[in-house]
Amino acid sequence: MDLVTISSNLLFVSFVAYLVATLFFGGAIKKSKTEKAYHNSKWGTIGLIITIIGFLTHLGYFFTRWAASGHAPLSNMFEFTTAFGMMLVGAFILLYIIYRTPSLGLFALPVAIIIISYATMFPRDVTPLIPALQSKWLFIHVITTVIGESILAISAIAGLVFLVKNIDMTKKSKQRFWIEAVMYTLILVLGFVVTSTTFKVMNYEAEFTYIDKNQEPAEITYHVPPLFGMNEYEAMTPDAMTPFFELPPIINAQKMSTLVWSLVVGSVLYIILRLIARKPIAAVFQPLARKANSQLMDEIGYRAVLIGFPVFTLGALIFAMIWAHEAWSRFWGWDPKEVWALITWLFYAAFLHLRLSRGWEGQKSAWLAVIGFVIIMFNLIAVNLIIAGLHSYA
Repeated sequence: MDLVTISSNLLFVSFVAYLVATLFFGGAIKKSKTEKAYHNSKWGTIGLIITIIGFLTHLGYFFTRWAASGHAPLSNMFEFTTAFGMMLVGAFILLYIIYRTPSLGLFALPVAIIIISYATMFPRDVTPLIPALQSKWLFIHVITTVIGESILAISAIAGLVFLVKNIDMTKKSKQRFWIEAVMYTLILVLGFVVTSTTFKVMNYEAEFTYIDKNQEPAEITYHVPPLFGMNEYEAMTPDAMTPFFELPPIINAQKMSTLVWSLVVGSVLYIILRLIARKPIAAVFQPLARKANSQLMDEIGYRAVLIGFPVFTLGALIFAMIWAHEAWSRFWGWDPKEVWALITWLFYAAFLHLRLSRGWEGQKSAWLAVIGFVIIMFNLIAVNLIIAGLHSYA
């Protein structure tokens, strides 16, 4: 068995471990009748042990893939996103050991599972690094950014627990609408997984030629029916579906088609779940958050930003600018990815300002943490996939 196969198997084991651990954290909440029992639940301890086993196998995936490829597995969307899921679980483990709150695990692990599922929809082949990525800064810049984003994601999960517990789901309100919008967004990611898996099983492919942003001829293969066509496209596959719209070269029409298909499928999934539950999805999860300590969730969310923000600053801005100067002889170039990293940084700077100087605690702070995670995920999904730029390595 080669290292690539071993690596894939280890990732699968970690995925299953996170699923099982989620069930135990759910059991910890359901079986605990008092707050003391909730924090010292044997179910929660078993869940933690299984999570640690999953995290160690996830680390095993990371290092065996590194050995197989000869470089840090952080060079494409599959590798980056699986690393993001891994670091998110690592951050959760540290916080759980400190605070012993099963509700955090019940919400954090499903988010990690969705992120890993999302990652597996991208090409998983081990390929040599392109020249632009052949630098020691690949590992330094990307791993620091991933760690920072994963800690910031934990702040959003703590905020989500806080909001699900404290928002009145029985009455229509702006708060109920927006927390349901967050749930809808998570289901849209599942829509991406279902869409990609379905067309992959169908072995769907359609090839096109087009003119890229450098006015050079290029080829592209669609793995979903093309709703959008690349700039000056021509079909090479007989009987291929004709795109409805032609997009400018700065936008990747193939990935835009995948995104729209995912939106449609995710929306259908959401409607089906709503019909089955007969109430908002957030209301389904509310009983699982009722035993959470609101003050503790607020503290976890705030402390996670205090730690994650400087780490993100170091990786996504400072190390990124050093590498940019080394690779492109400039510190800043207004590339879409760079711009969105700056937007993310400015948002969390505003978060800390509002928290420290204006006293935005509790529900306001929780909403800011959740919005921050939405910004991170928009960068990961939309900016990476749709807008062509110097960071389009997926």
